[in-house]
Amino acid sequence: MPGTILVVDDDPHIRDVITFALEAAGFACITARDGRAALQVVTDQCPDLIVLDINMPEMDGLDVCREVRKTSDTPILFLSSRDEEIDRIIGLEIGGDDYVSKPFSPRELTARVKVILKRHRAGATPGPMAAIDVLVCAAVRLDLAAHAVTFAENPIQLTATEFAVLREFMARPRHVRDRNAIIDLAYPDNVHVSDRTVDSHIRHIRAKFLEAGCASIIETVHGVGYKLGTCM
Repeated sequence: MPGTILVVDDDPHIRDVITFALEAAGFACITARDGRAALQVVTDQCPDLIVLDINMPEMDGLDVCREVRKTSDTPILFLSSRDEEIDRIIGLEIGGDDYVSKPFSPRELTARVKVILKRHRAGATPGPMAAIDVLVCAAVRLDLAAHAVTFAENPIQLTATEFAVLREFMARPRHVRDRNAIIDLAYPDNVHVSDRTVDSHIRHIRAKFLEAGCASIIETVHGVGYKLGTCM
């Protein structure tokens, strides 16, 4: 799976470990030691994915993510030495696609990078959905080939994971799914994902659609899971 990965961390040893693992898997790597340098690389070289440390000088990873999300849906995998739930929630809610805590396994990190890129590039899952270019549910339109979503013709910027989750709801709009089913559908490579991570992605999708005027894109079925909403 070719691609260029931007590795952002103020620790040169961590940058070297990640770069070595990703290059061994066939990726090209660019590195940056702080947030401001990372933003310049994103502007100049347009990497396919960003591995982004949260705790950095100059500009931390959360601020970098906010800036990137103003203009790009480039996938972002967060790193942090603080294994705190608040980091995970904030990182995912501002547009991160996944999260790995330090110390981490380079093999697991590489696997997560591959999964995120696969989702981001695929557009459609294998099987019957692959033949469908566009999914439409009333005012919501999801273009698989263009990796684009609109509500009432207004574009909505979703991350690769958010796109994958919404795609699965729109493919079968009457189905109610529990968290495990969402994990199986949106994370087909079986990388470990927590229930709270799924909830964070759902909240982020809802917030983006609410801003566009859709108050119930995904509804909660109490005691069961989630289903596609009825906002139109």
